[in-house]
Amino acid sequence: MPKLRTAGIVIGLLSVVGVFWYRERLARPRVDPPSILLQVQQLNQLATVKYTLQKVVGITEQKQPVGSEAILLIIQASVQAGIDLASLREDDVTLRPDGTVVLRLPPAKILNVTIDEAETKVWDRSKTWWTPWVPYSLDLEQRARRIGLDSINKAAVEMGILGQAERNAETSIRALLGLAGLKSVLLVPAGSS
Repeated sequence: MPKLRTAGIVIGLLSVVGVFWYRERLARPRVDPPSILLQVQQLNQLATVKYTLQKVVGITEQKQPVGSEAILLIIQASVQAGIDLASLREDDVTLRPDGTVVLRLPPAKILNVTIDEAETKVWDRSKTWWTPWVPYSLDLEQRARRIGLDSINKAAVEMGILGQAERNAETSIRALLGLAGLKSVLLVPAGSS
């Protein structure tokens, strides 16, 4: 009888330990690279920084046979930068033996440049006074806008928007994976081995 009682106690203790082990196992997040990849890819284009810039663009166009037309445009635009998480591939997410999730991020890029029409205006538009018969160019303002957008895009890159977008993306993704229960995450910036 004492052996049976001891065996019953051991089986009972093993059952209790098994239940706690099973509950603990269910409570732990499942570290599975494909599921992590799917979670991160669902963010698509993660815009992490926005700059608002203003540029003044002047264009002069020579008319045939004589004269010229000029425009001075003040253009304001918003530039959004971030990373395209939809471009991640399976080999960008790996799991180390110690349980650390390694995620290789794509490079930051300009995601969107939008003109603020309320703040964009033609400051001056003129043509040579002694050629009144020469018509105004229909696309001069559009060309000035394209030049302005290119200039704003370049200025944002020179001001460091891509570096800031990368840092902000790392912070956001680390927080997202932390909320998913992952404790050890290593984010590898684009271009790193």
